[in-house]
Amino acid sequence: MTALTQEEVATHTRTVVQGLEALRNEHNSILSGISSTLSSAHHPPDSNVIAEKAGILQRSLDQIELGLSEAQIMLALASHLQTVEAEKQKLRAQVRRLCQENAWLRDELASTQQKLQASEQHVAQLEEDKKHLEFMSTIKKYDADVQQDSESSMEEKKDKSDDPVVDLFPDDDADDRAAAMSPTPPSQFAQQVNAGYEIPARLRTLHNLVIQYASQGRYEVAVPLCKQALEDLEKTSGHDHPDVATMLNILALVYRDQNKYKEAANLLNDALAIREKTLGENHPAVAATLNNLAVLYGKRGKYKEAEPLCKRALEIREKVLGRDHPDVAKQLNNLALLCQNQISQEERRGVPKEELLGKYEEVERYYQRALEIYETKLGPDDPNVAKTKNNLASAYLKQGKYKEAEILYKQVLTRAHEREFGAIDGDNKPIWQVAEEREENKNKVKDSAPYGEYGGWHKAAKVDSPTVTTTLKNLGALYRRQGKYEAAETLEDCAIRSRKEVSQTNSHK
Repeated sequence: MTALTQEEVATHTRTVVQGLEALRNEHNSILSGISSTLSSAHHPPDSNVIAEKAGILQRSLDQIELGLSEAQIMLALASHLQTVEAEKQKLRAQVRRLCQENAWLRDELASTQQKLQASEQHVAQLEEDKKHLEFMSTIKKYDADVQQDSESSMEEKKDKSDDPVVDLFPDDDADDRAAAMSPTPPSQFAQQVNAGYEIPARLRTLHNLVIQYASQGRYEVAVPLCKQALEDLEKTSGHDHPDVATMLNILALVYRDQNKYKEAANLLNDALAIREKTLGENHPAVAATLNNLAVLYGKRGKYKEAEPLCKRALEIREKVLGRDHPDVAKQLNNLALLCQNQISQEERRGVPKEELLGKYEEVERYYQRALEIYETKLGPDDPNVAKTKNNLASAYLKQGKYKEAEILYKQVLTRAHEREFGAIDGDNKPIWQVAEEREENKNKVKDSAPYGEYGGWHKAAKVDSPTVTTTLKNLGALYRRQGKYEAAETLEDCAIRSRKEVSQTNSHK
């Protein structure tokens, strides 16, 4: 006998059901006729035979009902098996797709590893070239004619220099000036994307790939990846889903690095609307998107439009994290930097400084509150304390409050000195005090001892950081503005030596 397929069994079962239903109707009709015959005659001569026939018909009818029930069960089972088979086919298709994606990722990983090896070799060559250039620069530095030229050029650079705050907070979202900073470093890019919202597992691999390509400036690869992932997410999860907002945020930051500000703004506004709708208006991810949007407006010089966004992000973080959380301090720093840019823009437009005094006071309040949070929550030795003091000092400089700025710069350098060399005493002096003593004694016979005897700061690689180096340069610039050229030269020379020492230390690691 030939085996029947599942579809053929179902078809035959339906035919049998139809036949049984017809037979059941026929039996019911006959049984009804017999019952009416028995009821019309009180004692028909063949009543026993009729009753026996009725019993046989009833038993046959019961068997038909049983057959119908079993047939219905068979049809339900066939329908279930069809559903299971369809699900199996769907799972097989998904498995094939995952296998293809894994193969693609393996190829991408192998390609990336090869490029990484090539990049490491290139970096090693550049390090060697850098050492040679630094050596040549050291030789030129001690040439008399070149030294005079460098001093005059330093004066010109001092007059044309930007706000000292430019060098600070390189990893903060709001420390984005009008100039483009592209591409974004991977750590900063990731922080801007997923702040306050964990990247789901299904996006994590793609997210890391996009960050890698974007940080390398390979936008021709990063953008199609984002768009394809965005399309897939919208098909599977719908447009109004937090994962879609995350991908919109990633693509917006890639566009921002390409200076495509209009496209980036549209995507960030869309992501903001989705996160507000799905996560709530006071979610940390909403604050992160607001902050990214404020940075974008800041890059376009729209500081007035950026300020309310940054303030709303601050309010959310205060409400969710508390007023004394370090992330609140970071947002305060971002807001203060944004307001400083706004002040500079207004000054370039010819707005009198007297009309901007209220804005200056606002900037000072933001920095002072951020400084208080960092010192209370993270301690006086946290790097953010020194960064914020530098930023506050820059605000003082803009207003001509040179004494207040000088005090902050000295606090940063004194604390750095104490961490490395111990408590301050007559023989253990911070570099700014050494610089001022050299200024006072500049007309006397100078000690023939090498500069290294004055505290040895250029050897203190542990003390050095971008913030300390910036503080040395800023205080040196302030000394020059005050006419203290010997003190300024001391700090500037120390900054150069510190940077060089750190560079050499890093090259040996």
